[in-house]
Amino acid sequence: MTKYITLLRGINVSGQKKIPMAELREILDKIGLENVQTYIQSGNLIFNSSETDNKSMELVIHEAIKSHFGFEVPVLVLKSQELKQIFDDCPFSSEKKENSYFMMLYTSANKNLVHEISKLSYPNEEFYITDSCVYFYCSLGYGKAKMNNNFFERKLKVTATARNYKTMVKLLSLSAE
Repeated sequence: MTKYITLLRGINVSGQKKIPMAELREILDKIGLENVQTYIQSGNLIFNSSETDNKSMELVIHEAIKSHFGFEVPVLVLKSQELKQIFDDCPFSSEKKENSYFMMLYTSANKNLVHEISKLSYPNEEFYITDSCVYFYCSLGYGKAKMNNNFFERKLKVTATARNYKTMVKLLSLSAE
């Protein structure tokens, strides 16, 4: 069995795309996922599966959500060690890392777009882009930042979903159990 972490983008935000977590666990259990757990209401899932292909898992979960709830939700499936690698690869100091956001990319961004966005700079904001994540730190807090998940999605032309440090730590803890 492989341990997976799944991140859903844009659910249960301002009354949009409402997905009750208990109902989601039931749906995923019915499609054969095992030991399904959710963490907070923002679309964080941990489960086991004998399937070994992330993309296949994304499609199955996407279709189950679309069929049951009637709307599209971007789904990112990572093996627990893949999420740990993203977390461990954060380029910031420990102090900054604890106040950072991790914007996981659903696909790698075009290198030319990464190069263009790398020229941008805003006071009190730092970012670093890899093939799988935009690491983002803002000393004034995410809510006051010029850059955010939507900003990076527009500039890089990719889908991404952001999680803060505490959520990343909790997901890694839950997936290690």
